[in-house]
Order: sequence, then C-alpha cells, then structure tokens
Amino acid sequence: MPGIINRIKQYASSPQGRRTIAQARRAASDPRKRSQAKQLLGRLRGRRH
Repeated sequence: MPGIINRIKQYASSPQGRRTIAQARRAASDPRKRSQAKQLLGRLRGRRH
C-alpha cells in the first residue's frame, strides 16, 4: 500500500494534479454541483443496504 500512497502524492504535486485539485475545489464551491454530488452519494449509499 505505501506505493499507492506515494504515487498519489506524486500526482497531487504534479502540474496536472494541481489542476485536478483546483477543478475539484471549484466544483465543491458551486452549490449546484454540491447538490448533484449529494444526490449521487445518496443513491450509491442506498444501493448498499
């Protein structure tokens, strides 16, 4: 498992990773996107039970 975590850290510090993180932060700050994500998570959680 340590290899996976190191690869994630490398990606997060790369320019592409920083762009991805910035996009995710922008999406998380958008109320419409946030409600869409909540609905999706609710549906996914509902299937497990």
